[in-house]
Amino acid sequence: MSYSDLMSALLLLFALFLMISLMVNQESIEKKDQMIEEVIGVKTRIIQELIEAFKGSNHELEVDPQTGAISFSGGVFFDSNSSSVSESGRNELEEFIPVYIGILLSDQFRDEISQIIIEGHTDTVGGYLFNLRLSQNRALAVAEEIFSKDFPNFAEREYLKQVITANGRSYSIPLLDNKGQIDLAKSRRVEFKFRLKDDEVIEEIQKMVKQNEH
Repeated sequence: MSYSDLMSALLLLFALFLMISLMVNQESIEKKDQMIEEVIGVKTRIIQELIEAFKGSNHELEVDPQTGAISFSGGVFFDSNSSSVSESGRNELEEFIPVYIGILLSDQFRDEISQIIIEGHTDTVGGYLFNLRLSQNRALAVAEEIFSKDFPNFAEREYLKQVITANGRSYSIPLLDNKGQIDLAKSRRVEFKFRLKDDEVIEEIQKMVKQNEH
């Protein structure tokens, strides 16, 4: 084989490898896009069901249309500076939990859910550690109430123990009013959130995409 023939063969092989590489990368990108679309689709359906379920209800809650997080003002479950669920708070939980868990752990969504999170938040009055302890105690108190012996039984109660967690965030995520100032009353709240099993994967993919864009 002459030198020119050898170079031609090498160029052909290089072009072949490059084409295969591009095809593999394109297929990988399409799979990632499909995965993102599927996860977004599941989350959207869950959020729509939550909004529909609590639309026009007497519950003092707000459903975030972007994340599906449900927020109760602090006064719903607790008296001021208290981490014991009030009687009215317990009544609220007895009505809310069966509906909320019934949606998230239904046959339609159960296999998609990785975590259900009870999250306590405080206002900015007082020290960080004091509020961290208060927010943690409140989140835990809500969980303890849900699993207490005299709490009305509801579907998926035992399975819920595998996915539920309770966290305190102190005043790290305050809510603002229309003027951009911290709204102390709204910042005192308990939130119910959920995470999908593919959320972590999607977050990593989105980070990679952003890095590649830069």
